[in-house]
Amino acid sequence: MARVLSGARVFTGEKLLEGHGVVLEGGHVQAVLPEAEVPAGAERVRLPGDAVLAPGFIDAQVNGAGGVLFNETPTVEAALAIAAAVRRSGTTGLLPTFITDEQAKMRRACEATLQALARPGGGVLGIHLEGPFISGDKPGVHEPRYIRAPDAQDIEYLLTLPTRLATQEGRLLMTLAPEQVEDALITRLASAGIILSAGHTAATYERTHAAVAAGVRGFTHLCNAMPAVNNRQPGPVLAAVDTENTWCGIIADGIHVHPALLRLLVKSKAPGKVFLVTDAMPPVGTDARTFQLYGQTILRRDGRLVTENGTLAGADIDMAASVRNCVKLLGLSLEESLRMASLYPAGLLGLERQRGRVAPGYHADLTLLSPDLSVLGTWVAGQAQWY
Repeated sequence: MARVLSGARVFTGEKLLEGHGVVLEGGHVQAVLPEAEVPAGAERVRLPGDAVLAPGFIDAQVNGAGGVLFNETPTVEAALAIAAAVRRSGTTGLLPTFITDEQAKMRRACEATLQALARPGGGVLGIHLEGPFISGDKPGVHEPRYIRAPDAQDIEYLLTLPTRLATQEGRLLMTLAPEQVEDALITRLASAGIILSAGHTAATYERTHAAVAAGVRGFTHLCNAMPAVNNRQPGPVLAAVDTENTWCGIIADGIHVHPALLRLLVKSKAPGKVFLVTDAMPPVGTDARTFQLYGQTILRRDGRLVTENGTLAGADIDMAASVRNCVKLLGLSLEESLRMASLYPAGLLGLERQRGRVAPGYHADLTLLSPDLSVLGTWVAGQAQWY
């Protein structure tokens, strides 16, 4: 039986509609109709009139949440627990992110993701492998002893993984440093269906452009773990901005990148190509003050997650807060801020015909927001959860 969500304004991914209802059936959006045209026999769910019903948020970089770290426990239970924890902040689809670590452990994370994809309504859309083929000069908090060049076993496994994930509509996003991987291999990986993103890199502007031509299509937490723009060596940051067909992930916590620089990046980049990520860690969604990463204690201080020597270790922010910051810190419209949290990451992942809009045929993954952009409820595959 069809259900109709009505009463709230509806953001379709393109525009805000008043006086419309969203018809859900079978885990998908069946129609978006003026209230007067809603089928008489449908079950109605009345939403607050001052709320906004929007596409569910998609987070392509979630290391952990709810006290769980994917690197620490690369299991199907962990992936689903992280997805459940971030749902409270409006994220209905995510890529659990596994950072640089042991080869065998990385494979366990990938196999766990395959199992998680098979769970209806789990919210897992694939996996993000952030490393291990990154720069030893720009490791951030990644453990240097695990940073390596790809070997034959890595390549063989990775080339088959996108097809396996695709059987469940899953995606493989991989962050690598362009200077650490030859163009021929970049092209092979991209041709196999891996979505490649440049990050944790000291690559030159020219090398980054060459990698984009070979198959890199995104940039991971732009500006972080990359050299700053220099007048003679603009590096990967400027290459990210002036390559039209690439996507740039940003952490909008006001800490990782200054808001003024984020405003400039959004204005300078081709429309639709800057999207939000959280880079969330286990404390998100909890009141924990510390957690363990690679056996060292990470501290939660003043909105930051840092090692004892002050190195940033992921971010202490969720997607709803990221959207609020886009509106308040960056001065963006609500509509554009919502697109940066849903439609644009869907574009990076090649899911823009399935997710990121409230439109007929799209997955019924939705987020209900109050006037202050707090999350009131979510729907994943049409199943509601209220907060």
